[in-house]
Amino acid sequence: MEELFLGTIKKNKGAIFRMCLAYTSSYEDAKDLFQEVLLNAWKAMGSFQNRSSINTWLYRITINVCLRANQKINKRKSRFLNADEVALESLQISGPHQRSYPELYHCIKSLNEIERSIVMLFLEDMPYKEIAEITGLTANNIAVKMTRIKSKLFHCLTPIL
Repeated sequence: MEELFLGTIKKNKGAIFRMCLAYTSSYEDAKDLFQEVLLNAWKAMGSFQNRSSINTWLYRITINVCLRANQKINKRKSRFLNADEVALESLQISGPHQRSYPELYHCIKSLNEIERSIVMLFLEDMPYKEIAEITGLTANNIAVKMTRIKSKLFHCLTPIL
């Protein structure tokens, strides 16, 4: 079991970290979230039942951990900051990915949580069927949402280009 876990993590660590980065406002927060994903995956490893691929199972855990962490952060921030400050802070990105595609990450951060999950999985070259399995939506729904997401990203990036 340990060998399967370590092999799966090794194969998917870049994608998992990029997803964590899309749900946080800093590189350091993404590292913390990544560790939380690993901890949750290790704890749940005994319950893996081969109903889907181990990679799909791991991405599902990653999205759930990211969404939970995002909800906690938003709840905490809303107590102390006004809405404008929260919106501005949530769009900040730091770390190595900031240099590669900052405009795209800025636009991805502006999407709602499910759209962010879908586009991050899509950017990892996952087929719609697997994205559907991870998110609990249908493949057709993913296709429709991706069309809308691409349009939103295009409109977000157009003023920048």
